[in-house]
Amino acid sequence: MDLPFIVATLTRRGLLTPGRPIRVASQLNALRKWGWSLAGELRQAAARDPGRVAVIDDQDTELTYQELLDRSMRLARAMRAGLGVQPGDRVAVLCRNHPGLIETIVAATLLGADAVLVNTGLSPAQLATVAQEQQLRVLVHDDEFTERALGLPADLPRVDERAREELIATALPGELHPPERDGRIIVLTSGTTGAPKGARRPTPNGFGPLVSIIDRIPLHARDRVLIAAPVFHTWGYAALQVCFALRTTIVLHRRFDPAATLDALVRHRCQALFAVPVMLQRLMEVPAPDPRPPLKVVAVSGSALPGGLPSAFMDTYGDVLYNLYGSTEASWASIATPEDLRQAPTTAGRPPHGTRLAIVDDTGDPVTGGRVGRILVGNEMLFEGYTSGADRERHDGLLDTGDLGRVNADGLLFVDGRADDMIVSGGENVFPSEVEHLLTQLPQVREAAVIGVPDPEFGQRLAAFLGLHPDETLDADAVREYVRHYLARFSVPRDVVFVRYLPRNATGKVLTRELRRYYG
Repeated sequence: MDLPFIVATLTRRGLLTPGRPIRVASQLNALRKWGWSLAGELRQAAARDPGRVAVIDDQDTELTYQELLDRSMRLARAMRAGLGVQPGDRVAVLCRNHPGLIETIVAATLLGADAVLVNTGLSPAQLATVAQEQQLRVLVHDDEFTERALGLPADLPRVDERAREELIATALPGELHPPERDGRIIVLTSGTTGAPKGARRPTPNGFGPLVSIIDRIPLHARDRVLIAAPVFHTWGYAALQVCFALRTTIVLHRRFDPAATLDALVRHRCQALFAVPVMLQRLMEVPAPDPRPPLKVVAVSGSALPGGLPSAFMDTYGDVLYNLYGSTEASWASIATPEDLRQAPTTAGRPPHGTRLAIVDDTGDPVTGGRVGRILVGNEMLFEGYTSGADRERHDGLLDTGDLGRVNADGLLFVDGRADDMIVSGGENVFPSEVEHLLTQLPQVREAAVIGVPDPEFGQRLAAFLGLHPDETLDADAVREYVRHYLARFSVPRDVVFVRYLPRNATGKVLTRELRRYYG
């Protein structure tokens, strides 16, 4: 990435404003010694703005950047002395969004250990599989997950909330030096179709990744930001990285509640919100506060935006919505701005600066003219492979996302769904996501999921699962007729099932395996 672009972007976002020379020097020295890991980002923020509030929890308890760093360093020293954590070990973090989660991740990276971010929705059996496959050294968990961890090996040390506080309080003094190896962040894939896999996240090597994001999403230094997306998820963790780099004040709630979130946005005067799309749906189901929160950015990722949601949300909260399309493995591929979403509500936007995007066919040749093909992406933060040693398919430095999509004449990307979600019904290729987007346009429909199920005559057929708004009614024939009016006959779902809520994991993705249980 070219230097003039980096400097211009950092200037626009307030990161190159003058400061006290001794603090600026200390900030740059922290980055020089500790690099761009989460520990390095926290150190640079504490060096530049030690007294600034770093994080506010859902009890309104505040920690400054210096306090957060001090607690993280004490925890690191205690984990090394009391638990024997060494560079290269793996520390599992099974926590919801609160300061203790941040302290644990930072402590692990301070020691050169890998932090394994565990999805809070994993079952006891899945957690046991993760412990075995990731060869965990320590499990740090919230109290609510104590029972879930009972089936883990007896010799795996477990640190609950009280034990974590005791470690911090009793840590012996001593210096922490940059470890002999960088600690990695291991994010577990969502596991919507089976056991999650560990994906090794790279450590940024400069301003490039930050600049790619904040050039397109206008976050500023010292903003106040509520991170509602789970930090154990790639999007929530990316939000944390960006917030540390910008020295923002971060608001965290352990659980997402739409009314409490809106109250916190107003009360803490938040300019930005990081969320997953289903959270925006929940926010739209409760009355908007008066006055509105001073939001300038609402950034979402993690799953597709329902077609009618962007316009409805922006009609209520202003043109502040940004949608990042990416994955655990690819980080980001494209970003849709409010202008993009007003023009085409289902678009994934355009690649940000420094990102390469290609649409190819099964042989790897480019696809043009708005035709559907495989989406390949290249950027500075492609994952380093799975902890099992496996990798995703790559072509000329570009990662195969596993998604199918197309680019229109205006250069906007549209994602048609996972390659393995496309079904063949009676010899026709059908994309369930296209039908999903259409169904969410119905005023009665709150959420929709469409999947392929076995069919003895056509091979596969579509089944639609619909959650309706309260007090709304709809019948299956009306749904089929609506789809038939807009799409080809083979896109009409033969099965229409009404549900109260779609089954989702903690990051908001629909659990399609749960839906398939309707069919044995």
